[in-house]
Amino acid sequence: MASWKRDFASGLIVLGPILVTLYVIYWLYGLVAGLTPGLILQPEALKPFIPGDGAQAIQTREQLAQFLRVIVALTVFTILTFSIGYLMRTTVGGLVERVVDNVANRVPVMRVVYNASKMAAETAFGEQDSLQKPVKIETWNGLRMTAFKTGKVTDDGREVLFLPTSPNITTGFVVEVESDRITELDEDVEDALTRVLSAGFGDASRNRGMDAGVSIDVVDETNAGALEDAGTERADDD
Repeated sequence: MASWKRDFASGLIVLGPILVTLYVIYWLYGLVAGLTPGLILQPEALKPFIPGDGAQAIQTREQLAQFLRVIVALTVFTILTFSIGYLMRTTVGGLVERVVDNVANRVPVMRVVYNASKMAAETAFGEQDSLQKPVKIETWNGLRMTAFKTGKVTDDGREVLFLPTSPNITTGFVVEVESDRITELDEDVEDALTRVLSAGFGDASRNRGMDAGVSIDVVDETNAGALEDAGTERADDD
């Protein structure tokens, strides 16, 4: 009974992340395909490559045209993202970013959504300048929580920390803590973020290939029985 449970759990550990990744890719593909305009490529333009007027030929041309529209949309989005990212490194880009922040923060509802999405993007894809060092702080009754240094210090000398919630790190608390009540951790930001995002179950070192896999003790019942018989015969000879 324990053997099949162990085998099922091991297979689920391997297949689970793969299935989730494939589902996310399928969902993103459907989302992009639904937003991509049909003006980019019409199925009739593929008729020289896929001739025929049958239902199968028409369906194949439509599916291929949809796939090519998705590729074009993702290519344009990637080029646009790189271009904007390069622009943000210049003086003009910094000015544009400040103008956009100023305009977005003046709209009541848009301000919350804009700041939350910007913070999530900076946390997930940024260079981790805002989250400089993971630390532990004692909140109440001996309970410790994971927080991150922001590099900011208050006027009275307290360090400003970001205390994220789990598993949604885009929400949390900004706390001001005295330096002697902070315990620095011997780990990088990625390890701490993995722990918070996974609700304490994640291990960033396994994801990077260190100590990867699941430790399973495999015992060959045939060899085990032979060794046991050999040990019994030796004991009888003695």
